[in-house]
Amino acid sequence: VFDEICSQYKNFVIQLNIPDVEFIPLSALKGDNVVEISAHMPWYRGKSLLNFLETVHISSDSNFNDFRFPVQYVLRPDRDFRGFSGKVASGTVRPGDTVMALPSRKISKVKSIPTYDGNFEIAFPPQAITLVLKDEIDISRGEILVNPDNLPRIERHFEAMLVWMDEQPMELSTQFFLKHTTNTTRARIDMIRYKTDVNTLEKSKVDTLSLNEIGRAVFTTAKPLFFDPYQKNKNTGSFVLIHPLTNNTVAVGMIIDKLESKNLPSRISDADKENIKQGKSLISMAEREKKLNQKGVTIWFTGLHGSGKNELAFSLEKKLFENGATAVLLDGSSLRSGLNRELDYSPADRAEQLRRVAHICKLLNDQGIITICSFISRNDSLRNQVAEIIGKERFHLMFMDASLDYCKANKPKLYIKAEREEIENLPGIDLEFEAPTNANMAFNPEENESNLDKILNYLANKHIYPMD
Repeated sequence: VFDEICSQYKNFVIQLNIPDVEFIPLSALKGDNVVEISAHMPWYRGKSLLNFLETVHISSDSNFNDFRFPVQYVLRPDRDFRGFSGKVASGTVRPGDTVMALPSRKISKVKSIPTYDGNFEIAFPPQAITLVLKDEIDISRGEILVNPDNLPRIERHFEAMLVWMDEQPMELSTQFFLKHTTNTTRARIDMIRYKTDVNTLEKSKVDTLSLNEIGRAVFTTAKPLFFDPYQKNKNTGSFVLIHPLTNNTVAVGMIIDKLESKNLPSRISDADKENIKQGKSLISMAEREKKLNQKGVTIWFTGLHGSGKNELAFSLEKKLFENGATAVLLDGSSLRSGLNRELDYSPADRAEQLRRVAHICKLLNDQGIITICSFISRNDSLRNQVAEIIGKERFHLMFMDASLDYCKANKPKLYIKAEREEIENLPGIDLEFEAPTNANMAFNPEENESNLDKILNYLANKHIYPMD
């Protein structure tokens, strides 16, 4: 029975790359083989548990071959001294050794290893030391000193075994902070290759990990890391993941090895590829709304020249920006100077300008962006066409209900020119302007300060911004 148990366990642990396993039959109740060899088990010829613990050889986990010295602090108490402080992660270093700084790849020699009790002749892990170099090299925290003939991997893409430690399940869309030696950078998890069952070591395909689950993951970092595989060097092959909002340590990782670009996983599924062919975004509207905390809609201001619609529209854009919303403002003057510069002010070209604007609004709304538009849009027919293009559920019409006399007082030069027939096709003068019958809100231009608050309340009540 004992031999069968040993055989089964050996078959299990061989998958874990554990080089040495000792089997001792014990009886906790009787104390058999705990301190002395038990007479009740004459078939056992090994050591007792206590004897084994007292005589077992414990090999060091430290790597004394590959010199790695992550810089934690640049020590410069005065202008005559410049040292680099940190803990020796692996390998050994002596005065006179040639070292290379990464990522700059500048080379120098170790001048001394000063301490309070005098200079060291050699330093090794896990000693905390200060290195003084013969040359002035610009090195800062997070960089690393290595042997130039024995470099670590310098990569942004790698695979690692990950232990998830957070109560909240993993979200692949999160940009985590990855802390590796003394270096911290942004990192994303490209995919989970599989989850490992800790009881059976069986591998299963999953999309995410939950508390205490272990899996193999593919990572991409914002900047290159200087690492070794964990099996070769535990200090430079391990890292922790930190959530950017909670600052909780959500996972620990053990790097397997670098990943070539050609082997990087693609998150694009067959369904995604079909959407790409059709020109459809791979980001859903719900994902955009959650990210931006707003709905992509168009706030359309209509009214005569001089009615105050521009003042209210620009004030709304500024207020939304200050509140953290993502909004874009479009008005006739800015578009006519570029996109619509070939259009004149005839009724046909005015309609064409609004058609183009409507399509711009639709594209921006599809990205979850609030679009603020300020255009005369002189009748219901034009406004309805705009609403049809954008989508009636996204189109919110705001009417600046100003009298013609108020508008003339606001822009006297423009209206004088129209009355003298120096210009033509001016709504309210020689082109009819129809007040909208279906506006979501109507405003008195003389109350623009309170009008802004009314619009903000409207957006909040409609859960446009903020959504929550």
